[in-house]
Amino acid sequence: MKPLDPRAPRRILVRATNWVGDAVMTLPALAALHQICPQAEIEVLARSWVGAVYAAAPGVSRVIAYDKQADYPGLGGKLRLARELKQRRYDWAILWQNAFEAALIAWLARVPTRLGYGSDGRSALLTHAIPRSEAVRQVHETSYYLYILQEAGLLERDPPDGGVQPQLNIASPDAAWSKEFLAGQGLKQSRLLGLAPGAAYGPAKQWPAQRFAATARELATDFDAVLLFGSQGEAGACARVAESLPGLKVLDMAGVTSLGQALALLQRLDLFITNDSGLMHAAAALGRPIVAVFGSTNPITTGPLGPRVSLLRKEVDCSPCLEPECAKGDLRCFTAIEPQEVAQAARELMTGDDPKVT
Repeated sequence: MKPLDPRAPRRILVRATNWVGDAVMTLPALAALHQICPQAEIEVLARSWVGAVYAAAPGVSRVIAYDKQADYPGLGGKLRLARELKQRRYDWAILWQNAFEAALIAWLARVPTRLGYGSDGRSALLTHAIPRSEAVRQVHETSYYLYILQEAGLLERDPPDGGVQPQLNIASPDAAWSKEFLAGQGLKQSRLLGLAPGAAYGPAKQWPAQRFAATARELATDFDAVLLFGSQGEAGACARVAESLPGLKVLDMAGVTSLGQALALLQRLDLFITNDSGLMHAAAALGRPIVAVFGSTNPITTGPLGPRVSLLRKEVDCSPCLEPECAKGDLRCFTAIEPQEVAQAARELMTGDDPKVT
């Protein structure tokens, strides 16, 4: 494979991943791309619900929201999107997303250089198809995306197996909204606890809601309010936590905010307790103190990377299973983690200086 010349591109198309956590974990590769090709305009094609991850990223000149069901349905939609992208005259397309469709659209858009993993039978559609070896599947996901650039000759050193901490920036309108919102709730200078009891992948990634509530009760005297985070699909878990916190000031934000607004609220938290979720990665990238509870998933490849992270996980014979539902039927990887353990980890994490946004 001929190495790419970093001086060559004037405009680069980046195809984002489809999930918030994965999108956050592409940020080190995006930052490296900007440093390698500072002369290039970088435009990110992203599903509408992850666009906020890239909206304020250094080097990104444009985020193209891609909602294929609403705006580009079927084969005709893909062809129309490809025609629109072709008019942008990209020199490179770099595909973080592994799907065949991502490579097909870049090929149909006639982008001269198309770089990505040669998975899902798409090698013939790429000019630079990177082998997705078993070894690269075992590294942290932030390094997994950096390896695409490394294999194309764009990085001088191999990415570290343990990953690279992402840096997430908040768009100014969202930051202003969060400040005004909290002031309107009487929480301008308050200490805030955030909880994310849901997880999009399935119940095997969710520490029971009752245990989130029990942990919040243990820590209640240290905070002025509890904010609950999640998508509309995770509203049920958030509601169960809220019902179990009588007497506390609780703001249930599940399905209420945009992603950008949720990220801005995360930045103002004093502590975030979460399952393995997209917002977990976002909070870590924002430098917030987080306690992450892991059950079915693998922290080696998808653990949160940040300056103040405490990760709780119990060694059981069936974890990580990476399944959406517990095959044993008892969630033993989670039931082994007690609320008192999480509360203690939180107290230890909160000691020391914390440069909180106000």
